[in-house]
Amino acid sequence: MPRSRFELSGLATAVGSMPHTDPREACALVARFLPEIPAWPQLPRRSFLENMYVQFSEGLPGIVLEEDQIYIDRTEELEEPLEHLYTSYLNSEIEKYALSPDYAAGLHAFLEADLGSSFAIKGQVTGPISWGLTVTDQDRRPIIYDDVLADAVAKHLRLKAAWQERKLRAISPNTIIFVDEPYMASLGSAFVSLPREQAAALLEEVFGGISGLKGVHCCGNTDWSLLLGTSLDILNLDAYNYGYTLALYPEQAKAFLERGGVVAWGIVPSDEQKLKGETAQSLLDRLEEEIGALDRKGVSFRLVMEQCLVTPSCGLGPISPEGAALALELLAGVSKELRKRYRLE
Repeated sequence: MPRSRFELSGLATAVGSMPHTDPREACALVARFLPEIPAWPQLPRRSFLENMYVQFSEGLPGIVLEEDQIYIDRTEELEEPLEHLYTSYLNSEIEKYALSPDYAAGLHAFLEADLGSSFAIKGQVTGPISWGLTVTDQDRRPIIYDDVLADAVAKHLRLKAAWQERKLRAISPNTIIFVDEPYMASLGSAFVSLPREQAAALLEEVFGGISGLKGVHCCGNTDWSLLLGTSLDILNLDAYNYGYTLALYPEQAKAFLERGGVVAWGIVPSDEQKLKGETAQSLLDRLEEEIGALDRKGVSFRLVMEQCLVTPSCGLGPISPEGAALALELLAGVSKELRKRYRLE
């Protein structure tokens, strides 16, 4: 049976955003609770430039930032800038697509932090579907409906992911890059007209820039068969609210796991009030129920446990620093108890 390139077996990592404005403080909290697989923190409260759609926009042809708005101005002459992007893409000139400190203070603090002997390192990049549905042109038309710009964004994000991964490899040879796709939950709705084939192709374009393990984070309900049918290694879902939905796709989930895929269960809520009512034990009980639903449909409980990660249900940026600390503490507790109970240590 094919396996992941390195075993994850119930370890814990974060989704990305944190509520801090001090990047060193955020990095210290991540390193404290997630020493095995720390993730660099995105800090949207620090600056609009760290908004998940703005953060990876630096250098994209036609991009305009005005106050708290981001859009692409198609009235500009884009032919030459797009040629430069495609030349960089074809020649793998990833240094031109660095994340600068103004746009990713958490990443640069993370690269300088003492993270000890981490087993793996995690990063993230905004996905092309969510980016393309959120960012519009000057006429407020989502750029994903412009075939040229949608393709350019996917290639741009691929270069951003590749540059980031190269930097993270200086810390650990084991890298994990999540492609964050909250708007995957909108696919198939009356408000989003995007063919499955195009969605998969855009994702695969970004995956092509990731040589380590590649994952997708979606914090809502979606057609999991679309994602499970791509080349991703890790599926990260909001298991606290939507974990039961994966059992609706037992055949696809089984095939994914049997080829070495990993499910990252977002079992720790990112809602501050819900956090206060949970313990590591209650969350592990909840996780076992979700995995049990898969087991009852023919997906081996043991296999899922052996090939899983645990995470928060979504980014922790919207809650308080104290809430984020509680979430990571609970997350570490779930991982510790899971690995002990199922002898995964």
